[in-house]
Amino acid sequence: MQSLATKFLTESEQLTVTEAVQKAEKQTSGEIVPMIVSESHHYPLAAATGATLISLPLALLLTSFLGSSLWLGSQNMYLFLAFFTLLYLPIRTIVSRNPSLKRFFLNNSQVDEEVEEAAITSFYGEKLYRTRDENGILLFVSVLERRVWILGDAGINEKIDPGQWQEIVENLTKGIRDGRQCEALCQAVTCVGDILKKHFPIRHDDSDELHNIIIR
Repeated sequence: MQSLATKFLTESEQLTVTEAVQKAEKQTSGEIVPMIVSESHHYPLAAATGATLISLPLALLLTSFLGSSLWLGSQNMYLFLAFFTLLYLPIRTIVSRNPSLKRFFLNNSQVDEEVEEAAITSFYGEKLYRTRDENGILLFVSVLERRVWILGDAGINEKIDPGQWQEIVENLTKGIRDGRQCEALCQAVTCVGDILKKHFPIRHDDSDELHNIIIR
């Protein structure tokens, strides 16, 4: 079964993004790395919240209809608890395994924190800080949350205000929400390359130090 990350781009789209990275890096010594992950966290609370909010009204409805039919009363608390218990676990499993449902119950504040933490962890986990000029930059896409985070190495942050990436983040996020992920990601790569080349022009001895795309 394919993960969200592997379904995010087709094989041909992955090649298109790789070509966009290679083209951008022909103008700069900076290293641009798009990374696609299925999710930044498992969000067990989202599944629990979804299961509770769905199970409660269903249990109430079943209690009302079946309680009267079974002569137990439409407001029988024990019958309600029985229905809620029977419904909760299967619905929690369904919410947990269904990205569209799970996304509906995510907490935005938690999502922002988890995506940022996952991006930072990935930056160091993939050793993006090991470039010669400390000019690696990560375009981190977390598919479940439809969130984007751009993180530059020390050399980039010394010369470029991190706030300069915000417009690129917003455009890429919108492209993902509109179902234009390949096009939007290529545009983001190009824009990042245009900014980097002003501060980190290509060198005669430049080499490709990092992956052109990472999918986890």
